Amino acid sequence: MTNPSNHAKAPAPESAPVTLTLDRGLQLLRAFHAERAPLTNGELANRTGMSKSAISRLTSTLMQLGYIRRVAGGARFELATGVFGIGHAYLETNPVTRLAHPLMQQLADQLDVSVALATPNGLDMLYIAHRTSSRISTLRLGVGSLLPMCLTAIGRAWLWGLPEPERQSYVARLLEAAGPQREAIRSGIEKAFDDLRENGVCMSYGEFQRNAYGIALPVSVGGSATPMSLSCGAIKFHPDIDAIRQRIVPALKQAARDLECVLRDVRYGP
Repeated sequence: MTNPSNHAKAPAPESAPVTLTLDRGLQLLRAFHAERAPLTNGELANRTGMSKSAISRLTSTLMQLGYIRRVAGGARFELATGVFGIGHAYLETNPVTRLAHPLMQQLADQLDVSVALATPNGLDMLYIAHRTSSRISTLRLGVGSLLPMCLTAIGRAWLWGLPEPERQSYVARLLEAAGPQREAIRSGIEKAFDDLRENGVCMSYGEFQRNAYGIALPVSVGGSATPMSLSCGAIKFHPDIDAIRQRIVPALKQAARDLECVLRDVRYGP
């Protein structure tokens, strides 16, 4: 009888071309950030680090599949309905969004703000739930929006909610990716951490979107205590920062406690 232990072990399979292509396609779709501006192949190449020829092949494929479309009369692309179909299916089956939306809408209506719940996506923050008051100027954001972790209150609050070693690792990655803006990014993060340490929230104004403010704090979701962050924001010209904080912070903190209570038994993993 042949001894099975004498057979040579098969080599570990290398990444299949289809897997690599899928990964690059998803990377390209993530390049359409929160501002929702149409992008050229060159701009997509800059955002993803892929070659223009690779981007050209991917945009052609993704157009055929209905995930992006060409903006009429130009060489720019934008997300198409195929992407939103996937997002709709996620929202319909995700218990976090289903349970969080009523509380978030109540907060949005109470304060006349937009309210967002976010989780990380690389070095960005992904809105998985979003509600807004009908009485405010829109921030042009919504479910699926990607915001830079290092420039936003919702990103800095999420960082603060991490265990110290993991937080330091993320901050190091953010600073490495910041290039010439490294010291400005470091200063913004440190200032936010001081605010969170002292007041339990952090605030940003005009750093990511002109005339827009955000106030955020970390939250833990489900039995696994998955770290997320919750924020309130709006567009405000010449804001009275102290008055905004006094009005929003108590309600935001109470909403965060209510949200953690409502979501305490939800099964959710990053």
